[in-house]
Amino acid sequence: MRSFSLVLLRRLLFRPAPSPASQPLPHHVGGQVLYDHLSAQTITILERLLLHALMHEPVPKVRRDVVETVCDVANQGMKRGRPWHALQGQAFQMAQAHTQAQTQGGEGTPEEKMLVLGRATAFGVFAGAPNLVLDLQPDAVLGVLKQGLEDGESTEVRAAALRASVAYLTSADASQLSIAAPLLGPMLSTLAALAHALSLVPASFPLTVPLGGTGNSTQSNYHNLSVFLAVLTPLCGTHPALFAPHLPALLQLLSPLILPAVDCGPTPTVGRPFPTRSGSLPTSASDPSSDPSSSTTFAFPPQAQEIEQDTELDESEEDDLRQTLRLSALEFMLTLSEANSGMMRRVPGWVEVVVRACLEAMGEIDEEAEGGLAVWLAEDPSSASSSSDTDSPPALYEQSLDRMACAVGGRAALPPAFQYIPSMLASYDWRVRHAGLMAIAAIAEGTGKVMLEQLGKVVEGQLCTDLEEVIQEKYHQQLFAVIIPALEDPESRYVVVPSLYPSLHLEANARLFRVQAHAAAALINFCEGVARDTLLPYLDPIVERLLRLLGVGENGGGEKRYVQEQAITTLAMVADASELMFAKVSITCDVVLVEADWSTAIQHYSSIMPLLLNVLRNADGPDYRKLRVKAMECAGLVAIAVGRDMFRPDAATLIELLIRIQNSPADPSDTQLGHYLIATWAKVCQAMGPEFEPYLHVVVPALLQTASAKPDVSVYDEDEEKAQDREGWETVVMEGQTLGIRTSAIEEKSQAFETLVIYCSTLGARFAPYILPTLEVTLPALSFHYHDGVREAASVLTSMLLTAGKASKTLTNQMVSATFQHLITCARKEHDPSFLASLYRCLNDCLRIVGGPNALPKEYTDGIVEVTKHQLQLIADRRRGRANRHAEQGGDKEEMALMEEVEDFVLEDMGQMLAVMDPAHPLLVAVSGVRDLGFNTWESEEDEE
Repeated sequence: MRSFSLVLLRRLLFRPAPSPASQPLPHHVGGQVLYDHLSAQTITILERLLLHALMHEPVPKVRRDVVETVCDVANQGMKRGRPWHALQGQAFQMAQAHTQAQTQGGEGTPEEKMLVLGRATAFGVFAGAPNLVLDLQPDAVLGVLKQGLEDGESTEVRAAALRASVAYLTSADASQLSIAAPLLGPMLSTLAALAHALSLVPASFPLTVPLGGTGNSTQSNYHNLSVFLAVLTPLCGTHPALFAPHLPALLQLLSPLILPAVDCGPTPTVGRPFPTRSGSLPTSASDPSSDPSSSTTFAFPPQAQEIEQDTELDESEEDDLRQTLRLSALEFMLTLSEANSGMMRRVPGWVEVVVRACLEAMGEIDEEAEGGLAVWLAEDPSSASSSSDTDSPPALYEQSLDRMACAVGGRAALPPAFQYIPSMLASYDWRVRHAGLMAIAAIAEGTGKVMLEQLGKVVEGQLCTDLEEVIQEKYHQQLFAVIIPALEDPESRYVVVPSLYPSLHLEANARLFRVQAHAAAALINFCEGVARDTLLPYLDPIVERLLRLLGVGENGGGEKRYVQEQAITTLAMVADASELMFAKVSITCDVVLVEADWSTAIQHYSSIMPLLLNVLRNADGPDYRKLRVKAMECAGLVAIAVGRDMFRPDAATLIELLIRIQNSPADPSDTQLGHYLIATWAKVCQAMGPEFEPYLHVVVPALLQTASAKPDVSVYDEDEEKAQDREGWETVVMEGQTLGIRTSAIEEKSQAFETLVIYCSTLGARFAPYILPTLEVTLPALSFHYHDGVREAASVLTSMLLTAGKASKTLTNQMVSATFQHLITCARKEHDPSFLASLYRCLNDCLRIVGGPNALPKEYTDGIVEVTKHQLQLIADRRRGRANRHAEQGGDKEEMALMEEVEDFVLEDMGQMLAVMDPAHPLLVAVSGVRDLGFNTWESEEDEE
């Protein structure tokens, strides 16, 4: 009840007034909440009650709620100019109470336990409200924090002091930070104490090392060290320079944590021929009954089955704790490397240790886990193989290797990686070979330029995404020679008789199906951006084998469906890459749903499209959802590839099927259909060109409804932690408030605008019936700040609508006036240089379309000039400020150069627009002057390498 009351109090005191659903933007920021309506006497009484609870609450969970409430009241009070001096004094008194307890030499009495709990509570207050101590003398604050970090009685107190120290250093200004820098030594010593406790005895012995009288077990030491590392990690990202003097010692400390020594288990002896992993000795060597599991006598059958099971459970728990600690230490090192890569490259061995740790851990796929290899083989590779979508340890280490390579660059990351990768690729263990290939793909993005020297050695890897241009140009022959045979139907090469070897038959086919799916997926990466002349010689065998995959097997079992789905996706990408060349492919087959008679398998388009149409006609039910949408996508891309003339005989059938699917009862659980349906309609429009005009009434009204939909926005409390974890929602902070936005609706809105761009650009004047309603939806979207894609598409669509209106003679003065009014207003308020460039491109295009500035009323031309002056002043101020900050404090050169590069795009578009208004416009000189204010631009270190 006390805990609930504290949570309720915290929510009610500072909950903002609710804003109407129709006005999601916060207009009450800075307004009053319940706390502001309380009298001074009421606030004083509330503070006294909270201080009493802070001192005397005996239940740890309730005390944590007290700390959170006290911190909220303190922070909000200080924002309103009401410092809480009583809290400051009481917290210091509680933090220093350990001296009295130690001198009395107590042995864990309730009073002494309350003192320990009080110290942890005090440091929790300092961590949650660091402003309490920022205005005090730094020496006094540092002394208290140092005492907490060196507390000899409780790990919990040291953890709380560590959080308070991190909060203090994060909130301190530059002068305070220079004084407080020595505090980092005691902070890091808390890590060393726990790590030392874990390494005092061999791993095969029970590691129960008391720390400060708390009697921590091995498991709690692992957990505590993981927690301590996690607390320090944010400081690595914000103040990496603080760690510079301690980097050699940190490397020595962390290396064993991410590169754990191999534990071969306890050594058998004459007295203990069968030692357990725990290594516990019997109570009495002469009394075997005292511990059956460690008896020195041999007995059969074993009498300790239950004990062995418990031991296995303990080992599993300890392995989990070791893995968590390993990842925590690695995250600590990665965060430092990303925050200051130059500093970390200069530490001998730092990059090498991280790279080696990632490579070793990537091969640790547990085949003996529940399901094991069979589960991995049965998974759909398209949804399970993406390391970014899984939290399995090998995938996390793969992501870590990618991050390290991107942070430190190719010159630092590639040599240690290729010290191990060649031997990994030659390993007898498939898991290690798999890790070697995935490692090549993981580091390709960050080491691309340097890796070019190694491509001849590693071309077998999946590098087509990060190094596609070089691979497609130089190594296509070798890659196709490997990938195309991997698409082959396994039944044509050998047979495993199911009746004789049922398990072998299932596992062999599962392996082959997964290989086929991965090979088909690899073709997608390769075919994106490949030259048509490069692809053409391989087109016939690729399409032939892809179509075979669509008919693989006789029963269409669920375990093979993902192969069919991947084959259709790859077929679509091959068609898109080869374009008109795809029309030359010929094939004759008898298709029933997705099966084909391959006795007359010869390739041509007239059978590929019927195959896809049969899928759309017959693939009903939840099991075939993905197959159906993939067939829709493929049909649209094939239609574009072969051109209007060849597609025309099948166009009516495909459109009829799409209309049937669109008008079928909606299934709320089918979240993909709407997206793919809109995209397929757009592809059909691109394929048919002007002939699509009769079908506009089928698609445009629904698109306009989606494009005009209001965002689904929720306003969260500042302390509402669940807001971050709400699935399907994105959390953003706008004007001081935390807002939750339903991402699916925003993505649908963006796709609707992108599709309207396709319709308008493809049909031109034939889009005339929908120009006005589309413009009415598009202009407000220029100010849609929740999604950049919506605004970018709206800026492109605006000029296209004016072009279509002019061509169809439906463009009115009202439409022109509304367009320029919105563009000028948006440009005046815009702070994002990237979108500001898009607005000026749109203004430039619109000026040309309407006939130049002379075709506009003077108020609009004057408005454009005034807005341009305003934005030029803002850019000039930003550049001067950036140059001054760099001169005084330094900073990330590459980041500053990137900012200036984006501003240069704005200035270039400004200049082009002004030249349209007047080739000798006086503001052109101002544009050139602002461009010259850029202090300097640098190429990235990777480019220099």
